[in-house]
Amino acid sequence: MYDTILVATDGSAAANRATEHALDLASTFDAELYAIYVVDTRRYGETVLTDEIDAVEELEERGHDVLDDLVGRASVEATSEIRRGRPHDEISECADEVDADLVVLGNRGLGGGPGSEVGSTAERVVRYLDRPVITA
Repeated sequence: MYDTILVATDGSAAANRATEHALDLASTFDAELYAIYVVDTRRYGETVLTDEIDAVEELEERGHDVLDDLVGRASVEATSEIRRGRPHDEISECADEVDADLVVLGNRGLGGGPGSEVGSTAERVVRYLDRPVITA
């Protein structure tokens, strides 16, 4: 049913739930697993990120830690990647590149405020991707 699964994570509680779901699905279907962590340049401002190398390195280091943990727990072949940009755009582009049969992500990320049922990234991914999407 699923040969290729893409999981997007930012290390938030919701993304961790989505990661667990993606790991279970990948194991069940013996699917290839791709994991992506996006440094949200829209959130922090492109100028801040390009001028402050330390800020970029810190955000990317967090991404490496999150992805290394995810790949280490996978019981199937797993590939990970860190990107910079608008998360929904990068998730969509990556899904196209790997021809994902399924995209899995948290229903809200680190930027989700109290009372947010669905975050803006999850909403955009669900609304605009032409692939099945599961949010957790």
